[in-house]
Parts: sequence; C-alpha cells; structure tokens
Amino acid sequence: MGRRNITHVSDFILMGLTDSEELQLVLFMLFLLIYLITVQWNSVMMLIIRLDLQLHTPMYFFLSNLSFLDLSYTTVITPKTLGNLLTSTKHISYLSCFIQMYFFLFLGATECSLLSSVAYDRYVAICNPLHYPVVMSTRSCCSLVLGSYLIGFRDSFVNVLCMNTLNFCDSNIIYHFFCDVPPILALFCADTHSMEIMIFVNAGSTILMSLIKIPVSYVSILSTILKITSTSGKWKTFSTCASHFLGVTIFYSTLIFTYLKPTKSYSLGKDQIASVFLYYCHPHVESTHI
Repeated sequence: MGRRNITHVSDFILMGLTDSEELQLVLFMLFLLIYLITVQWNSVMMLIIRLDLQLHTPMYFFLSNLSFLDLSYTTVITPKTLGNLLTSTKHISYLSCFIQMYFFLFLGATECSLLSSVAYDRYVAICNPLHYPVVMSTRSCCSLVLGSYLIGFRDSFVNVLCMNTLNFCDSNIIYHFFCDVPPILALFCADTHSMEIMIFVNAGSTILMSLIKIPVSYVSILSTILKITSTSGKWKTFSTCASHFLGVTIFYSTLIFTYLKPTKSYSLGKDQIASVFLYYCHPHVESTHI
C-alpha cells in the first residue's frame, strides 16, 4: 500500500516462460509448430463443415463455432508470445495488453456457454431423438450460439472495464507470457479483494451455470446409453459424446485451477503451465469431434 502510484502506464513487460535463450528458441519452435497445426486443422474443419451438406446439422454447427473459438484463442496469444521469445525486449503497450486480455476472456466465457449447448444438443439427440429436429431447429441453434457470444461479451467487458479503473504501482512487469487476469491484478496498488470477488462472481456464475447443465445432460445420456441392449449400439452412442466430455473435463479443470482462486495463491510456474495446457493443448482435444 505504501508503494508509489503510477498515474500513466504506457506499457508492460512480459517476463515470458524462461530467461534461457536456448530454451526460448526451443519453445519458439514448439509453439510455432502447434500454432500452425491449430490454424490448419481448425480451418480445414470449418471448411469441411461448410462445404459438406451432410454436415449441416446442429452438432457440426456447434463444432464449427468451437473450431473458430479455438483458432481465435491461439491467435490472440501466440503471435505476441512468439515475438517475445525471439527478442530481448518483451514490451506490450497498455492498450494492446488490455485488448489481448479482453479477447481471451471473451473467448473463454463464450466457449463455456457453447460447451453447455453442445452437451444439450447431445442430450436431445440421444434422449429425445423424435423431438430433435424441432427442439434443435436452425433458429434454436443460432439463438444458443448468439447467446453464448453475448455472455462472453458481457463477462469480459465488465471485468476489463473494472480493472481499467484502478491504479498501478511502481512495477509494470507481468510475470506471465501474456496479459492474464491474475498477474495483472497483482500489480494494482489498491486492495483488490472486492475486485477479485466481483471477477469471481462474474466468471463463476458463467462457469457454474455451464457446469450444472453439462453434468445433468450427461447423467441423462449415460442413463439412456445403459438401457441400450446392443453393445455396438452402446459404443456408437457413447463415442458421439466421448471427445466432447474429454474436452469439457480438460477445459473446466484448467479454467477453475487458473482463475477461480485468490490472487495471493497465484503461482508463476503452475499457472503458466496450466495456461499453456489450456490454450495450446485443449483445442486439439476439441477438434477430435469430427
């Protein structure tokens, strides 16, 4: 509290993942390879879904949007990360930092809601197949996707707007490889307890609602699958949900570990590893749907 306030912060310094030049080069090659694979894979998926009329179904409509979100995730973070791995100056402007933070919060909240929509789609398809064409109509699917984006916009806008009102102290060093919420909160001079509660409630409500919908859907799905007498029928039905359930498990466990905890418990190493896993590994799990 006794540290000197900075009234005008023009830029931040991203410390990155390591100080070792040799390891930075290795990470650059690894992240570049993952990024190129992510761009190519998700672009191909969206193109296939777009061109193949047989894939113009609600499930693949949701998956094409998930592919777009996954592609956007890595595009928001990776280019700047790759540039910092090759240069000794790791500056990012104040505006660029908050824009980056806004978009990954927006994409994260949107994906939370969209994943619950996919779970609901699978629930209707498996548990109420006769009503599926009516319940999951084109209008319903568009409304679910639009609602997911609106929720993402609301959550990210509120969080970034509130964080932008506080003053920074005598340090502009972000101990992370991108502009994430926990390390930025640690730079504020004022007591951030009320801010953390607001962010926790705002983000937690979105995550909680999704976590309620998804298990309820999958409990009903599992109950329906167990009633199927044919072993091949059980496996075929289960396989349509397995990759989504795996993606949901990875996404939410990493999200909760990283964000739904006090800032004081922020750990540079653990949270960076979790972020790498979330933003670089999770998209490839989701992409196994098709």
